[in-house]
Amino acid sequence: MRSEPASGAGSRRRRERSPEVGLPAFQSRQWAMARRALMTVLLFSLILGGSLLLWGYVFQGCGPAHCETPECRDLLSLYLASGNASVAPCTDFFSFACGNTNRTASSFQALAEENKRRLQRILEAPGSWRRASGAEKAFQFYNSCMDTGAIEAAGAGPLRQVIEEIDQPEFDVPLKQKQEMNYAQILREYLTYLNRLGTLLGGDPNKVGEHASFSISINSQLYQFLRPPEQQEAQGKLFQVVTIDQLQEMASAIDWLSCLQATFAPMPLSPSHPVAVHDLEYLKNMSQLVEKQLSKHRDFLQSHMILGLVGTLSPALDSKFQEARRLLSRKLGELTGRPPTPAHPRWMTCVEKTEAFFKPTLAALFVREAFGPSTRSAAMELFTAIKDALIARFQMLPWMDEETRAKAQDKVTQLQVKMGAPEWALKPDPARQEYNDGMSVCIYICLRVFELPPASSQIQLGPSFLQSFLSCVRSRRARIIQSFLQPFPNHRWQVLPWGVNAYYSIPDHVVVFPAGLLQPPFFHPGYPRAVNFGAAGSIMAHELLHIFYHLLFPGGCPACDTHALQGALACLERHYAAFPLPNGTFFNGSRTFQEDAADTGGLAIALQAYNKRLLWYRGETTLPDLNLSPRQLFFRSYAQVMCRDPSTQDPRDTHSPPILRIHGPLSNSPAFARHFHCPHGTPMNPSSRCQLW
Repeated sequence: MRSEPASGAGSRRRRERSPEVGLPAFQSRQWAMARRALMTVLLFSLILGGSLLLWGYVFQGCGPAHCETPECRDLLSLYLASGNASVAPCTDFFSFACGNTNRTASSFQALAEENKRRLQRILEAPGSWRRASGAEKAFQFYNSCMDTGAIEAAGAGPLRQVIEEIDQPEFDVPLKQKQEMNYAQILREYLTYLNRLGTLLGGDPNKVGEHASFSISINSQLYQFLRPPEQQEAQGKLFQVVTIDQLQEMASAIDWLSCLQATFAPMPLSPSHPVAVHDLEYLKNMSQLVEKQLSKHRDFLQSHMILGLVGTLSPALDSKFQEARRLLSRKLGELTGRPPTPAHPRWMTCVEKTEAFFKPTLAALFVREAFGPSTRSAAMELFTAIKDALIARFQMLPWMDEETRAKAQDKVTQLQVKMGAPEWALKPDPARQEYNDGMSVCIYICLRVFELPPASSQIQLGPSFLQSFLSCVRSRRARIIQSFLQPFPNHRWQVLPWGVNAYYSIPDHVVVFPAGLLQPPFFHPGYPRAVNFGAAGSIMAHELLHIFYHLLFPGGCPACDTHALQGALACLERHYAAFPLPNGTFFNGSRTFQEDAADTGGLAIALQAYNKRLLWYRGETTLPDLNLSPRQLFFRSYAQVMCRDPSTQDPRDTHSPPILRIHGPLSNSPAFARHFHCPHGTPMNPSSRCQLW
């Protein structure tokens, strides 16, 4: 009898352990599957809950770490100095980020000036750079330029020596258009300037004025021979191909074969060699005028050429000559309404002269100091993230058809990127004197005041700065000619390595980001990722969108949804037009829509790339004392790139005013309004937005 209770108890225990016991086989299997599913969901919930708790502890409790490096401290100082924290970001983000009245006119201009200062530091404290002859000559040239004491002591002596050594003339004519307002007064100012030059050269005061007047007269007569390029092109005479012999017959006042041989040495030339001549009629008339003046006023013609030479060489002369040039520039600015060329400190003038003659040397030194392997690697990583985000973005565009989407993706995949500097600047020897700098050089035959004697590409520095300057001019000319005798490279850089302008080359399908652009405050490997993606990343995305500008023009994308595309373009134009602008600010939406589209799309693409980076990588940092989250810092960094004094806007600029370059894209981003907690209906959180890119 006791066995039954035992048996019953055992059955109860078994039923409690296995509810499916006693059920049909089919129902038993269903119960087992349901239980496993329930356990899976429970386990996933525990993992997800733990992850959320961990995320909340790391990011909501402790938050991202502060970047305390010197680079971040410098960036923080810039942000604090340029911004105005008292302005509500949801109302006026431009003032919030750029509202300090003491800010630099342009963030790009400030970066360009800082790159010049870096070149100055390199040239003034060469240290270990002084190892090769090329770099040594660059330092000597810069130091000679900075030695104003020696330049002032020499006075006009070196110039007189140069004039005595000149062997062959050409003509440099500072022509002014008669349609210019105040034309007569402009001529008088030129006359006053030429009188000053003649006096500084030690000319006879009783004759200087007469010679200066003759020079102005020659210029006026030469101007009469000019025809607008549009007229020449309409007549099919913009460029005409003739042999050197034929040119000699048409314009016999110049010994063309000797002149061209000297100019284009070591290129072999013969009388039967064809040349492309710009404005052949001008050369014929000029030749007749020169022959006439040579027979009557040979000494006056010589004075005219000398005065032109002095004006060209004024940067290498003492302060009296330079002051005469500055005074002319100021007077002409007052008469024409154009701002005169700003006066640079001496160090900047000398840096610019050194970089003009020693591009390969300075390029190698700048890249070595400012764009080392770690910086280059980080910049390429950022670009790859931006490029991937753009490809992914194509899938989100409602107006783009599948065929166009596939072609656009292939175009991005096949794109070449040049970053930092041309290949020649990355070679280990900064002393290379081949000077195949890959820069875009436009060579044209023009008649200048004096043809310098032929010279090799080797720079020979002279005892005076003027002689060194002339040696560099000869050397640069020889290098330019030599570059035309060598195979044309796949792509010639159109910007110097320390430049700040990125660009896309349509013929070569190459996008270029110079080392000078990828510098603080736009980029640094040690910056928070939010800064690099918001600043440099948005610039990269902007340039990539230049590849697809043609799609936005009427008929540029026949297979696309034209109605949706035109609707997006119209929406963006209305979006920008809705923002008020300060008095005097010029805006033409029909002219700026391409850049507006690239600004708005560039921000969206950079944000998409940054969000993906946050998803896959840990360790984001932010700047102390700003009270900005990483994504808020992203938007703040984007705005910092666009900071600019609105009064400096050039009416011919194809970009919108800086206020619109900030407010337009940011107000079009739902993420901006969400992360800055902007109430609905505020300027930075409008009721409607546009999606073009």
